[in-house]
Amino acid sequence: MALDPDAQLVTINYSGGYIELPVGNAKDLFGEDPELLRPEGVETTVSVKTHPRTRIIGGPSKQIESYTYTYTQWPTQAGSQNAGGEAIEMTWEGSEGSWTARMGGSAWELGTFLNTKSPKAVSFKTHNGTGYGPFIKSST
Repeated sequence: MALDPDAQLVTINYSGGYIELPVGNAKDLFGEDPELLRPEGVETTVSVKTHPRTRIIGGPSKQIESYTYTYTQWPTQAGSQNAGGEAIEMTWEGSEGSWTARMGGSAWELGTFLNTKSPKAVSFKTHNGTGYGPFIKSST
């Protein structure tokens, strides 16, 4: 018996969190464009101050000069046993009712993501009943 590919879960990472929902719901909400599955990295610069480094306890210290480096911080999600995310209830234009998804990160970051990526009006409600939205990508 074959599994329905639209019933499989997909995780969409964004800056500050992630949303996990069935592929069919993601296609209905965001469209068929796979570009959404390509997360955007944030260039991050780190400055390290001058400091002493001791390799062996009681041994001589070496002075490490200050330096900076830059890296790309990609969206991540927690990996602990308690990292399943928060269940949310979502509705969007044409959704034929509400659907369950899981959200990692804060609700305002999900709202910001939906406000920049969703071509349909979408609202969600957290487990404690707080409603957010509607959010919709602006046409400009």
